[in-house]
Amino acid sequence: MALKSADDKRTIKPENLFEDRARTNILKKGEQRLIRYLLEKVPPFITPNKMTIVGFIGSIIVFSAFILAIYYGRIYLSIGLLGLMVNWIGDSLDGRLAYYRQIQRKWYGFALDIMMDWLSIILIGLGYYFYAPIYSKVLGFLFVVFYGWSMIISLLRYKIAGIYNIDSGKLGPTELRVIIAFILLFEIILPGSITYLAAIVTLLLLFINIKDSINLLNLGDRKDEEEKRQ
Repeated sequence: MALKSADDKRTIKPENLFEDRARTNILKKGEQRLIRYLLEKVPPFITPNKMTIVGFIGSIIVFSAFILAIYYGRIYLSIGLLGLMVNWIGDSLDGRLAYYRQIQRKWYGFALDIMMDWLSIILIGLGYYFYAPIYSKVLGFLFVVFYGWSMIISLLRYKIAGIYNIDSGKLGPTELRVIIAFILLFEIILPGSITYLAAIVTLLLLFINIKDSINLLNLGDRKDEEEKRQ
């Protein structure tokens, strides 16, 4: 995502690192403090694009954990915890690293972030699909569909209101990673629990999307009224 040299020493003030997007998630404050800390530790040769690759590798690790669990036992789902952490690091630091070094490319980064998030969630959903019992495989499909629905809502909200918000109320991508991590842990301890927990998360996404869709339509209606008055 660089426009300038990776060796450029100019950096943005920490308080301005997140000004390009609105965040409302529960873990916002702690997450942003950790991101600020990590950004100072990233070596100069690590570019935002490389950090994006790191995030995608994390998703591949989660997918691999499901496959390994099928053939060698559910204990291998614990590898997915590492994958979720790697995914968070790459996904959370790529764009922020560009802003921190003042080498951001707004629309390139925006497009790349959306595409990689979509591919990552497909991998995780596909991993669940292969691992899950046949009667609950549909939950993996629905999870990907509902997550994609939430992404569309975010993009439409950005188009209508000019505000890019990747969260739905108090729930954001980081919270979703934490929930998936707990699902994997419970499956290791209580075999079969993944089906019930996945069903709960899928239903939660459905209700959140319905609520956000209604709010989005109301937002669009107000926008139409404002334009008519102009």
